[in-house]
Amino acid sequence: MKLATLRLSEGRTVAVRVDGETGVETGHTDVGALLRAGGLEAAAAADGARHDLAGADLAPVVPAPGKIVCVGLNYRNHILEMGRELPEYPTLFTKFPEALIGPRDEIQIPPESDKIDWEGELAVVVGTTVRRASAAEAEAAIAGYAVLNDVTMRDWQYRSPQWFQGKAWENSTPIGPVLATADEIPGDAQMVTRLDGEELQRTPIDDLVFNAVDLVRYISTIFTLNPGDVIATGTPGGVGHARKPARYISAGQTLTTTIDGIGELVNVAVAERVDAVAAAGEAARA
Repeated sequence: MKLATLRLSEGRTVAVRVDGETGVETGHTDVGALLRAGGLEAAAAADGARHDLAGADLAPVVPAPGKIVCVGLNYRNHILEMGRELPEYPTLFTKFPEALIGPRDEIQIPPESDKIDWEGELAVVVGTTVRRASAAEAEAAIAGYAVLNDVTMRDWQYRSPQWFQGKAWENSTPIGPVLATADEIPGDAQMVTRLDGEELQRTPIDDLVFNAVDLVRYISTIFTLNPGDVIATGTPGGVGHARKPARYISAGQTLTTTIDGIGELVNVAVAERVDAVAAAGEAARA
């Protein structure tokens, strides 16, 4: 089963089950709300209003996760290209919901950074509440998977030993286009990242040091994971920062991220309209 969150013209969002080119409303405002209501099984039988998905305005599949936990250095080939040893434990950092954008939304390029890198990733979406999960509990707690690109401001990332400030910029992280349950994803699924059509990353999604179950177990030891929480599992080799010479994303370029069985993100990078943002802030304070 595949689920998506649609933006409707009247300014609201709805969760839909994806039936080919049709989205069938499940009765929830978004996929996160569906998961919090325990509606994953009910979504399979939903028979609400129908929407043509061709050209539909897709929101982040989970628009406002309670937690977004990201994993660094988790693909073997990426660890090696960055000149590091395989880790004993996962490297974790976080994002906030403000970082997330939809699968067709524009990536905002901030004027403060000129070293903006791509990082295609498999995202895990949690479906049930777990704490200190066993392997079986962790597997059962995974509602499904999405595509994510952890677009990174490398110059800010390496200002300090902590990566957070390079990873959490607003309107930088596309996620979607759907939540796909595990049975939708082939065992040999590949993740591919392209910039303006040029292939830059291609890796089997199972080349992880710590797989999805490992991560749910490890993270839930630290704190409770709840329905709708997202875990970004890390990027494979091929990032721009590791190239000789290094390469980065510029405004006007199109970043495409695909995982077999889930779908594709297509996001154009645009220069952030700082003046417009500042004006909106001034208006709100007036």
